[in-house]
Amino acid sequence: MAIQKVEAPRFRLALLHPRYWPTWLGVAVLYLISWLPYKAQLALGRGLGRFLGKIAKSRVRVARRNLELCFPEQSAAEREALLKANLEATGVAMLETGMAWWWPQWRIKKHMQVENFEYVREVLDSGQGVILMAMHFVTLEIGARMFGEMQPGVGFYRPHNNALMEYLQYHGRVRSNKYLVDKRDVRGMVQALREGEVVWYAPDQDYGRRRAVFVPFFKVPDAATVTATSMFAKQGRAKVVPFVQTRLADGSGYKLSFSPALNTLPSGDEVQDTKLVNAIVEREIRKQPEQYMWVHRRFKTRPNEADPSYY
Repeated sequence: MAIQKVEAPRFRLALLHPRYWPTWLGVAVLYLISWLPYKAQLALGRGLGRFLGKIAKSRVRVARRNLELCFPEQSAAEREALLKANLEATGVAMLETGMAWWWPQWRIKKHMQVENFEYVREVLDSGQGVILMAMHFVTLEIGARMFGEMQPGVGFYRPHNNALMEYLQYHGRVRSNKYLVDKRDVRGMVQALREGEVVWYAPDQDYGRRRAVFVPFFKVPDAATVTATSMFAKQGRAKVVPFVQTRLADGSGYKLSFSPALNTLPSGDEVQDTKLVNAIVEREIRKQPEQYMWVHRRFKTRPNEADPSYY
């Protein structure tokens, strides 16, 4: 079965239409910023995050509520300090998009460290595909670019609604990777795994009720979580390798960390498998909670539609 790869968007004169001029302006600013010294970009990004915290009130409320649900043992002052650090980290992440899309290879490698990549190599050497179990840390864009510099892989992809951003996003994301598969193309992902590819997949957001079970995540006993991780491992005859990228506190760059393959997954019990996935995600978040994407409504889907919203 041939894999239906996402077709690469081509540049068209229509992208120069005036309706795209604001996007072009924003992209130009982001491109210029990407060539500043790295630590200068960190400082700008933190300032941008503080500014966004003042204007993006709804997102701030979501992040604050998520922190209340996940860290009830902390005081309100501790959670507010964490929220502030998270907003700053999110601001930096916006500038990291420019780094990921436009930095040359030498600059990417200058700012990356790698820990335990042999866990990926061991699976590939055995002839199996790898489900690179990523997580929605704010650094995911630059993390994917850096991983591709070591082992070009395949990504699940959702097209952008803005045609200009779609052109830039696609070409930015395949710069150091092989190709992209539409996020709805389950067969394409399974086939890529059977062909021994590394496929980037993040199961840690709330994608609704479809193919989901309600299992614990932090202090929330009924977090809707997709069961697809074990399904892909089974159908793709692949191994799941957890993967995390961390923005280093000393301002030197990033560390990419890999954990051993989850040899017990799939177990035949999708609920237990999904509990394991959530436990690993929680473990990694606790190591760097300020860098997680708390602005997402992780607990928006309730077991019963009549249940009151957490938000």
